[in-house]
Amino acid sequence: VSIMFYKIEINQQLSAPERWYLALLGFAEHFRTSSPPKIRLCVHCLQAVFQFKPPQRIEARTHLQLGSVLYHHTKNSELARSHLEKAWFISQQVPQFEDVKFEAASILSELFCQQNLVDSAKPLLRKAIQISQQTPYWHCRLLFQLAQLHTLEKDLVSACDLLGVGAEYARVVGSEYTRALFLLSKGMLLLMERKLGEVHPLLTLCGTIVENWQGNPIQKESLRVFFLVLQVTHYLDAGQVKSVKPCLKQLQQCIQTISTLHDDEILPSNPADLFHWLPKEHMCVLVYLVTVMHSMQAGYLEKAQKYTDKALMQLEKLKMLDCSPILSTFQVILLEHIIMCRLVTGHKATALQEISQVCQLCQQSPRLFTNHAAQLHTLLGLYCISVNCMDNAEAQFTTALRLTTHQELWTYIVTNLASVYIREGNRHQELYSLLERINPDHNFPVRRFLRETLKMSNAEDLNRLTACSLVLLGHIFYVLGNHRESNNMVVPAMQLASKIPDMSVQLWSSALLKDVNKALGNTMDAHEAAQMHQNFSQQLLQDHIAACSLPEHNLISWTDGPPPVQIQAQNGPTTSLASLL
Repeated sequence: VSIMFYKIEINQQLSAPERWYLALLGFAEHFRTSSPPKIRLCVHCLQAVFQFKPPQRIEARTHLQLGSVLYHHTKNSELARSHLEKAWFISQQVPQFEDVKFEAASILSELFCQQNLVDSAKPLLRKAIQISQQTPYWHCRLLFQLAQLHTLEKDLVSACDLLGVGAEYARVVGSEYTRALFLLSKGMLLLMERKLGEVHPLLTLCGTIVENWQGNPIQKESLRVFFLVLQVTHYLDAGQVKSVKPCLKQLQQCIQTISTLHDDEILPSNPADLFHWLPKEHMCVLVYLVTVMHSMQAGYLEKAQKYTDKALMQLEKLKMLDCSPILSTFQVILLEHIIMCRLVTGHKATALQEISQVCQLCQQSPRLFTNHAAQLHTLLGLYCISVNCMDNAEAQFTTALRLTTHQELWTYIVTNLASVYIREGNRHQELYSLLERINPDHNFPVRRFLRETLKMSNAEDLNRLTACSLVLLGHIFYVLGNHRESNNMVVPAMQLASKIPDMSVQLWSSALLKDVNKALGNTMDAHEAAQMHQNFSQQLLQDHIAACSLPEHNLISWTDGPPPVQIQAQNGPTTSLASLL
């Protein structure tokens, strides 16, 4: 926040003998904006203001400026807190001093949260919200801030209530734009809470408001991006990869439109409209991320790789100039998706190095690690399965289960842990106990037949699920002696797996094709399938050796606490390759 922001207003209020204040303010701003900033000298200039026994308005504003500079540019949080508390206290005694009063409350509550004093931040924000109802901009901003605080605490019900209050307030003060922002934010939280029955009517209302609102083109398009991101996410959550395509196309067109628009410097006439959801550069990365999620679910893994590369390149450029925490969050989610792609396509060594990148990002941010620890251990568990380290896989999945409260992730981890028990062959009791824990009341369809799975996956273009269902059906038919029907399943499974490409399904399909063609007397086809199987086996074997030789391979032993800072190298692979091939 610029120290000189209020210079014109102050200049008009000061008498000639008090021009010293403007001089000190000018020096402070000069030091603050120097390259590099000279924060100590800036603070000295501001502290000198108090030597002149200034009136309350200047005293309160100077405490705010000192608190803000110390909070944003130093680690002296106690001194920053002291100045902000004084600014908040004094400004409440000065009439028509809303900007200083509410900015002090806002920054002070941020500082409290940084010091893990959430119980001090909440009443402060509630008081500020209560007395800001005649100041639309600050009332809305403080509601957003308290809603965000509740969201970070996982209290989504309270956050949704506040966003509902904000939406109604924005409607009353004639700001349909900010009303849409409040409602879309509430829709996002309802999606997180899995309250899908409430999401649909809310998104329908938001769609109407967004389309009817006439205002700043960038603000309108940013609302559309927010709305379409929620719609696409809603579809993807339901596995509707084919149905989502029109919405995804609209989203991609929308972000192209935004990139051609110039930022309008003209401020909205309604102060309640002084908000923006995300910078357009951040929106571009978000649209790439949503596209990667879609490509991943649909089984277009090369497309997912292409968009991940674009997004990560954009993120690296942005992070040189922008330290916003959301950029690291985007980066971690992109890496989580591409790691799964690598494991599917048979690039375990690269996946392991990218898991290590996620660890490094999480080391830099405790909050990021808290939010992604379960996913990180799940990815390590999947890697362990791919290199046949079943004991480590079990330990990783057990750790992930301990760290998550997310129902879908819990189910995903449990099913992968079940696959570990199946592959070990002697864990029947643990397997049955685990399967009993998957409760159908959690809306997870456990009683589906394989043909029904194939029908559903085919209807929504879920290529990986279709390929897996086909090869499993083919295997069942082969065991039952129905070789012709087995061939009818395995051939399209192989074609689909090659298109994805899914190395494990290709390996399985080629082995099955070899046996099926041998049983049918197709010697040439059996030989060709055997050669394919040999090629896939060699590729997987080489990658297996490369992955297990990396120092990062020792991450498979990490099951407690934050990610290890240093990873020691080891001599070479120590795992059996038998079941892999």
